[in-house]
Amino acid sequence: MESATGRDARGTLPEGLGDALRATAEDIATVLRGAADTSVPVPRSEWTVGEAAAHLAQANELMADIAAGRERRYGDGTPQSLAAANERALAEFGERAAGPLAELIVRHTDAYLTAFERCATDSVGTGVGTSGEAGGGTGETAGTVVTPLGPMSREVLGSYLLTHMLGHGYDLARALGRPHMIDRARVELSLPFLVVAMPRVTDATTTARLTASYAIRLWGGARFGVTFTDGAVTVTPRPPARPDCTILIEPVTFLLMALGRIGPNGAMARGRVFALGRKPWLALRFPGLFKAP
Repeated sequence: MESATGRDARGTLPEGLGDALRATAEDIATVLRGAADTSVPVPRSEWTVGEAAAHLAQANELMADIAAGRERRYGDGTPQSLAAANERALAEFGERAAGPLAELIVRHTDAYLTAFERCATDSVGTGVGTSGEAGGGTGETAGTVVTPLGPMSREVLGSYLLTHMLGHGYDLARALGRPHMIDRARVELSLPFLVVAMPRVTDATTTARLTASYAIRLWGGARFGVTFTDGAVTVTPRPPARPDCTILIEPVTFLLMALGRIGPNGAMARGRVFALGRKPWLALRFPGLFKAP
């Protein structure tokens, strides 16, 4: 992978994303099908296994509907509004049994892929293009959809769906004592969404007046740049030429840190993260500059 955005043809999913979506949904379903008790608490969460799985099923349905062109409003993109929307949705959906939820997670993932393929075929047939770039256009184009984290292309929505499943799938696996399903290939497929989402989830209280540039390099793979100018953030598919801080990070560790599942100190102590450059101390500050919704 050359950069965090890739170079995929318009109207097509990035190579491997469709397979990763199907495999991740099936992996999560396998974890759930082995659960005898869904009242088990999820670590570092207020939810039980049943509630987390129900949220995942609902979120997959939401993203499938968005990909199909159905308007679905779900908060305003802030962590508070998304949390409130999650709680309302869970209160209106009573299913907590492992088997039915496993099937719904798989079914709604397939529905996203079907919706994407149908929209791509329709675009080709009518001569209407789609945005197709992993960075996603924010204009009202045929390939742009409105998501809980703002406008993005349907391709990036697929990366969003994968990222969301990996985060909650990790939580469910930990709660039930099963291996998680995050690997390097799936992390790299999550990057198009993360590049789009990062400017939308910066924490204004920690980035205020900050001027600094970062190069983020995943071990053996993708890289991208994050630059703060007096608090304003820009994320680019290529790192800046002379970054203040270069962060070299193991891919799974990167995603878990990006999703707020682990902190930087332990990862550095275990040799999963290294900081280089003129201001290497900025690496410890980096995760706190963002607030995962």
